[in-house]
Amino acid sequence: MNMDREDYLQLSGIQHYAFCPRQWALIYLEGQWEENVLTYGGQKLHRNVNRSEFTESRGEMIISRSVPVFSDRLRFYGIADMVEFIGDDVNGVTVVNKPGLWRPLPVEYKYGQSKRSSCDRVQLCAQAMCLEETFNIDLDEGHIFYGRPRRREVVHLSEGLRQETMQLAEEMYKCQSLGMTPPPMYGKHCERCSLVEACVPSLAKRQTVSQYLDRML
Repeated sequence: MNMDREDYLQLSGIQHYAFCPRQWALIYLEGQWEENVLTYGGQKLHRNVNRSEFTESRGEMIISRSVPVFSDRLRFYGIADMVEFIGDDVNGVTVVNKPGLWRPLPVEYKYGQSKRSSCDRVQLCAQAMCLEETFNIDLDEGHIFYGRPRRREVVHLSEGLRQETMQLAEEMYKCQSLGMTPPPMYGKHCERCSLVEACVPSLAKRQTVSQYLDRML
């Protein structure tokens, strides 16, 4: 990574921030982490995906695993679980040592089920935006593979989803610049959080993260 990207944030953190800004800060600013059934299952699934054979070909598709990505626009860096390059001589890009043109399709792997929350979708969108910068291409969709139903969910990379992703990235940098963990916001999502004991969400005050950031800045 170039020296001017030393302050970039981990891309995977946007999923945590969208789920709960306090959870993100506890993990990425304070270095706290606890395992539960969901986090263990997720790590096991990713170990199976991110195997040593990084690239393979399947007919009109090239499959690359553990793909390093970054975005100067979002100021993110990270690893995409899998990128499928599908043969496309009209809207594709060149791939090293492969003839023809190939259209990248990011595929994010998750242990559980599809969520009402957009936290998984913004992570996928951030990966797609990284790929768009790398290849100078516009992408319409990405996929999320959920381990429990063992099905893919097609995610359309709408303008609304892109705006949400950029807004979350901006808030994450504001939190980092403050160096302070947002206050707890108790909700049903707390029941699924492995950091519930460290967080103590019962102490929550009725204050949004945006209000907190505005007040602190």
